[in-house]
Amino acid sequence: MFSCNTCPYVIKNQPRTYEVSKYATGMGVGVALLNSNEAKRGDDDSFDEMKKYAAAQSYHWKYLVDKNHKVADAFGANRTPECFLFDANGKLVYHGAIDDNPSDANAVTRKHLLVAIDEMLAGKDIKVKESRSVGCTIKRL
Repeated sequence: MFSCNTCPYVIKNQPRTYEVSKYATGMGVGVALLNSNEAKRGDDDSFDEMKKYAAAQSYHWKYLVDKNHKVADAFGANRTPECFLFDANGKLVYHGAIDDNPSDANAVTRKHLLVAIDEMLAGKDIKVKESRSVGCTIKRL
């Protein structure tokens, strides 16, 4: 998942990020959050601030600096939060939002990423392979 410390959508979706990340790790699926906001690296998205943010959010997975936004560029990531789910063979099986309502947790009707994880682990075809990410743009140099 491409993420950061400062985007209002990341902050608003933090409980959902935690939920899906904890679920994924519990199911044996690796989790990494990448901060690609190179243009904000000297401010609230600095490595020191990332460490504080990860501790405050009780992350038990990697929260990594994407130096010079190389991974974001390679993936075609543009927003935070934006999710990419790969199967055991490294094939992209889902790309998009955590769920169908990033603005209102109470109005969510489908948890896209959780369902995709379940479908992938069950060996099923992913029904929703892509959804629209809503959030802040990645701050590239």
